[in-house]
Amino acid sequence: MLHYAVVFFVIALIAAVFGFGGIAAGAAEIAKLLFFVFLVMAVVSFVINLMRGKG
Repeated sequence: MLHYAVVFFVIALIAAVFGFGGIAAGAAEIAKLLFFVFLVMAVVSFVINLMRGKG
């Protein structure tokens, strides 16, 4: 998931350099969304792993 966020971020940077504003904005939004989804999943996984270790 984090890999896809980085890929869309790179696509957004390349599109911004070449002046494709709409494509850059769309790719940046996708990258941001995927990053936050990854972050939430990582925190949930960490909490579940922490609870499982105490039991």
